[in-house]
Amino acid sequence: MPSRKQAFIAILTLSLALVIGVSALLYRSGGHLPVSAGEALIGGPFSLTDQNGRRVSEKDFHGKYMLVFFGYTYCPDVCPTELQVMTEALSQMGGKGEEVQPVFISVDSERDKVETVKAYVENFSPRLMGLTGTAAEIAAVAKVFRVYYKKVENGAADAYLMDHSSILYLMDRSGKFAKHFSYTTDAKALAEGLSAIVK
Repeated sequence: MPSRKQAFIAILTLSLALVIGVSALLYRSGGHLPVSAGEALIGGPFSLTDQNGRRVSEKDFHGKYMLVFFGYTYCPDVCPTELQVMTEALSQMGGKGEEVQPVFISVDSERDKVETVKAYVENFSPRLMGLTGTAAEIAAVAKVFRVYYKKVENGAADAYLMDHSSILYLMDRSGKFAKHFSYTTDAKALAEGLSAIVK
């Protein structure tokens, strides 16, 4: 069994090695400890059709902030509630709100054709852009935004529900993820959160 003196020397040696190691790390990094600069892997290339039949990609939003919500027009409660919150929050922001493009992306390719999406988004705001596409196109955009969705059969062929993520994504002017907001965020809190980021 080591004596107290031997234990003390061992601890001192380990401490000295740690100090030397950290000093070397600081010297190599110019006096700063390296920090991981990971980015949230949300957002990316996509190609969809808007409510006017025009093809749209992520490139069409460069230079503006984009506030994105995934849902479907037959949604009984979550989607209309969230779209109302979105449009009200942007209205509360005044001029800053004009810098944000609100976007609704359908996860229901079977029922949400261009005409259906057009009639739906017009209920909320003339500024709200509605996007839809084929099953493959919707699957692709949902993948880059890390969005979950699934058709829930209930016996009726055309009266099914869609289970889906209920998150708002704010993308910055270069198309990179800036922040997300949960479904429970009200219009006032959303307006304040957006205003803190939108410049």
